[in-house]
Amino acid sequence: RRKSWLVPTQYVLGLFMIYMSTQVDRLLGDGEGRGPDVVALTVTFFLFEFLAATQDIAVDGWALTMLSRENVGYASTCNSVGQTAGYFLGNVLFLALESPSFCNKYLRFQPQPQGIVTLSDFLFFWGAVFLITTTLVALLKKENKELTPTKEETKGITDTYRLLFSIIKMPAVLTFCLLILTAKVGFSAADAVTGLKLVEEGVPKEHLALLAVPMVPLQIILPLIISKYTAGPQPLNTFYKAMPFRLLFGLEFALLVWWTPTVRHEGGFPVYYYIVVLLSYALHQVTLYSMYVAIMAFNAKVSDPLIGGTYMTLLNTVSNLGGNWPSTVALWLVDPLTVKECAGAQHHTCATTAAAELCSQAGGSCVTTLDGYYVESIVCVLLGFAWWFLLGPKFKRLQEEGQSSWKCRRTN
Repeated sequence: RRKSWLVPTQYVLGLFMIYMSTQVDRLLGDGEGRGPDVVALTVTFFLFEFLAATQDIAVDGWALTMLSRENVGYASTCNSVGQTAGYFLGNVLFLALESPSFCNKYLRFQPQPQGIVTLSDFLFFWGAVFLITTTLVALLKKENKELTPTKEETKGITDTYRLLFSIIKMPAVLTFCLLILTAKVGFSAADAVTGLKLVEEGVPKEHLALLAVPMVPLQIILPLIISKYTAGPQPLNTFYKAMPFRLLFGLEFALLVWWTPTVRHEGGFPVYYYIVVLLSYALHQVTLYSMYVAIMAFNAKVSDPLIGGTYMTLLNTVSNLGGNWPSTVALWLVDPLTVKECAGAQHHTCATTAAAELCSQAGGSCVTTLDGYYVESIVCVLLGFAWWFLLGPKFKRLQEEGQSSWKCRRTN
């Protein structure tokens, strides 16, 4: 049944990407008077996310049924390694090959106005890859029909959502959701704003993307190492131990952003600066993956096979939401927390966009006296350590709950 969901979804995704390769340039605008079609792009991303989420549920369910209960924690290793490879191919590699400056500097003898690949070429290529690999899975991966697994309790979409609602109301699941939704507040400024601040301080985004290249082997090896500690009965211990170190990197990143303008020169940044950035990100990745693999292993461990991938995807969705909403809030709060003064024009302020325009019209300029990023960094770290001290032990105790606390209950 997992394959019957996965194969059609993969085919639709592949065909959708091939179709989008013919439309993406029009949707993004030509930059010559015609802007991007925001509504169409929103619909496109919604369809992408919907199809990817359906695929994700099928893959999660397959992991739960293919792996034994003793080894189900290794599903997080497969997940994280796959996501790392996908992020590298779809983000780092694409940004490098699409960048004219990178291609002209490192890959070409004669400069050209565009990169080696375009977004439309990239979408067409991976759409074709989706179709080919899906065909191979459909033909070569056989379901084991001799074994009769426990009958699943889901019968349709309505039945599934009713069951999900009953799962959310279970005390153990509700406690987990509330805790994981607040656990990542302390990392929001470091994760969401640091990269943008480095670009704002003059670090080329292509160079930041290239720094992710040496990270790929580390990101593939880390889950394999961490899974030795998270595949057991208490994966959340790793999450709890790694959390304070990841919080401290929030302060280290703030210092890195503060240090960046002092080492910049006309030719860019010295080599030792990029080495420091690379080491900072590498050590940060150790703490990040320790927490990520631990949560994924815990979700796989407690998920009830009767609802399979839907249960685990529910927990993973809540975990992802726990990281996304603080990042959104952190991005939104940077400007309100930033203090600016109007230099060169008396009786003017820069408190609002309109005030900043009046300051500029009066011959002044807005000067930042306190960057909201640094305020956020300190506040987030303090909130993170407060969560670690007060709620962290309670979060760890969830793994001591019996399996019956996580079992689905039906009343029909």
